[in-house]
Amino acid sequence: MGTTLEDQRLDALFTALSDRTRRDIVARLSTGEATVKELAERYAMTMQAVSQHIQVLERSGLVSRGRHRQTRPCRLEPAALEVAGSWIEQSRRTWSERMDRLETHLARLQDEAGR
Repeated sequence: MGTTLEDQRLDALFTALSDRTRRDIVARLSTGEATVKELAERYAMTMQAVSQHIQVLERSGLVSRGRHRQTRPCRLEPAALEVAGSWIEQSRRTWSERMDRLETHLARLQDEAGR
């Protein structure tokens, strides 16, 4: 089974979101743009460490950096989250359908045993 481009995107996205600091950065950016310096103020880590987290988020497509005068503000790219949400919803539907079929099968077995 080969790896598709979509699989690679999801792998990068979920890898990026697997870290609590990166999830926190995504949550912060959901309220608006911020510079690396502004983001780093929240953490007991260097700006370089925060910048590395942002680079992971950029590679996953969750964050992009713009240019405004002397600064490069980070911004959330919500479309990447929609890709993850879509995958999660599809998986939820699949498992829900499987559980419904299992429930139907178990009910049928109980009916047969009760006869």
